[in-house]
Amino acid sequence: MDISNLTLRQLQTESARALSTMQATNNNIHQFNKQAHHNSQHWYGAVINWYVEQYGDLPSKCSPGKDIKLVLDDV
Repeated sequence: MDISNLTLRQLQTESARALSTMQATNNNIHQFNKQAHHNSQHWYGAVINWYVEQYGDLPSKCSPGKDIKLVLDDV
């Protein structure tokens, strides 16, 4: 899936939804750090790509990510 057209805010919210669906273990987080060392936009992309591989679409479009309610969703 091509995520290059997502804005920075979309990358942030999509990755937040994806991260909310996984266990917050050192190994899970480290897999993204290896892919995007010191580059937050690449890190968000790595998280989103992992989610798409697991579930088939963006976190906002398919469960379990679409069921996550973010605090600032309504802003």
